[in-house]
Amino acid sequence: MKKITTYLWEHRLAYFFAIASMIISVSLDMLSPQLTRHIVDDVIVGGNMDLLLPLLLGILLVGVGRCIFQYTKEFTFDVTGSRIMAEMRTRLFDHIQSLSADFFDETGTGELMSRIKDDIDRIWDCFSFVGMLILEVIIHTFIVLFCMYSLDWRLALLPTLCMIASACIAITMEHKLGSIYEAISEENATLNTVAEENLAGVRTVKAFAREKFEIGKFLSHNKRYYDLNMEQSKVFIKYSPYISLITKLLPLAMLMIGGVFVMKGEISLGTLSAFLAYSMNIVWPMEMLGWLTNSLSSGIASSKKLKAIYAKTASIKDPENPVILPSVKGKVEFSNVSFHKADGYEILHDISFCVEPGRTIGIMGATGAGKSSIIHLLQRLYDVSEGAVYLDDIDIRKLSLKQLRSSVSPVMQDVFLFSDTIQENVKLGKKNELSANAVRSAIQNAQAKSFVEKMSLQYDTVIGERGVGLSGGQKQRITIARALAKKDPVLVMDDSTSALDMETEQNIHETLQSLSDTTKIIIGHRISAVCHADEIIILENGSIAERGTHQSLLARKGLYYKTYLAQYGQDTESKEKEGLTHEC
Repeated sequence: MKKITTYLWEHRLAYFFAIASMIISVSLDMLSPQLTRHIVDDVIVGGNMDLLLPLLLGILLVGVGRCIFQYTKEFTFDVTGSRIMAEMRTRLFDHIQSLSADFFDETGTGELMSRIKDDIDRIWDCFSFVGMLILEVIIHTFIVLFCMYSLDWRLALLPTLCMIASACIAITMEHKLGSIYEAISEENATLNTVAEENLAGVRTVKAFAREKFEIGKFLSHNKRYYDLNMEQSKVFIKYSPYISLITKLLPLAMLMIGGVFVMKGEISLGTLSAFLAYSMNIVWPMEMLGWLTNSLSSGIASSKKLKAIYAKTASIKDPENPVILPSVKGKVEFSNVSFHKADGYEILHDISFCVEPGRTIGIMGATGAGKSSIIHLLQRLYDVSEGAVYLDDIDIRKLSLKQLRSSVSPVMQDVFLFSDTIQENVKLGKKNELSANAVRSAIQNAQAKSFVEKMSLQYDTVIGERGVGLSGGQKQRITIARALAKKDPVLVMDDSTSALDMETEQNIHETLQSLSDTTKIIIGHRISAVCHADEIIILENGSIAERGTHQSLLARKGLYYKTYLAQYGQDTESKEKEGLTHEC
């Protein structure tokens, strides 16, 4: 994480200008009591009326000057703070994007949204409005005390003691608020996660009539968030009245003590009036201490949360000197690959297969057998625990992530579409390279043309978040079009035709067979998805249980054969006895 001081140094000229404007503004503000003192002593008491107009003009000029420099100060702080926060938010988002898939396995979307939005906003306050006020309180206090001590050091002792007492109270309050704000930040992230999950899965919630349960779950976290905020308020209320009491008693004490000095002839009436004005001025910093401490504690807690995110590093990184392939032909090889999670749970064990460029391999297996993990390892979302994965005979750990992932077009089991036009969703892999004709060709090859062209704006129709409004089969066809449009050397289909009817699935597989220069890895639960492959492997408990062609696997009468019977009916067995072959 970039240090706060680094941001301040990079924008030092803007902050120097803002602080200079602040000093001038506060200094002008402190001139008014001095002018008032001369009006009382020289004009009212001394009777020198010739000084009245210049002194009144001076007060007017002080007010105008203060308005100008107050504006430049606040404008500069706001603009500079906004620029820093935009940069911080971009850096944080870039860092999160650079992290590996295992980080997202452990971290909820709601928590990350809270860090990117809420925590950055709290730090933003410290860089702009709150930070400006903290500096102004410090500068204001020093200038007021200087003016007071220059008039009479005895009267200046009382506000000094009051300031010290207020500062001690504020420090105590900040110490107690720190841990509370960390808990508030954590609960805010949890609350965001619960809300995000519920809203994203609102159709599932309604389908299972779980509204009452989900509302109850949200209310429990909302109650916790409420309790923490009430705890914060209790701390604030406990200490803030002491500061308010000091600010209210100070002017009264100054008037009483100063009045005694005036009656004794030790100070003039004008000096007393100036002291009263300064005592009212020093009240403002004291009153601000509680609120500023509150905001500063919030910003510090948010900064700690961001540091925790920045402490995370990507487990999957580019090699220092990556091998750059002049062109990727598409040969894919898994050599004795095993993969297990951080907790030691083994997902894949001793997986070996090779797919030559332009050839097709089908992968079948029960749910949880490790099919999708093979694709994750190929894209290097995770690294293998044992063995190696090769692309064109090069260990993918030696390739750059950009070249590796831009060589593989995935159609994932978990369909994801962005809230954008159909055309932009299809162009996702190569937004600046694909033409409108290429998009239309991919849509047609994915058997999506018929429903896309019936839409109001056709290819420019904006689909909702995650493709809401489209059927499961329509979303699958859009994602297939996205992969086909890229025309990468390796095409991966992870159970991507499960929501399609048999005819549409058959048409798509005919399109795939025509891609003679593309290596195809097809994962599916249906025999019809993989039966045309040059080789089919059957996974069971993370290992290869069977492998071969469609006909050879049927002849073995093992797991593949049982799946075939389950999907096509037991009567196929009787057909076999009659000498009929099992066609795909």
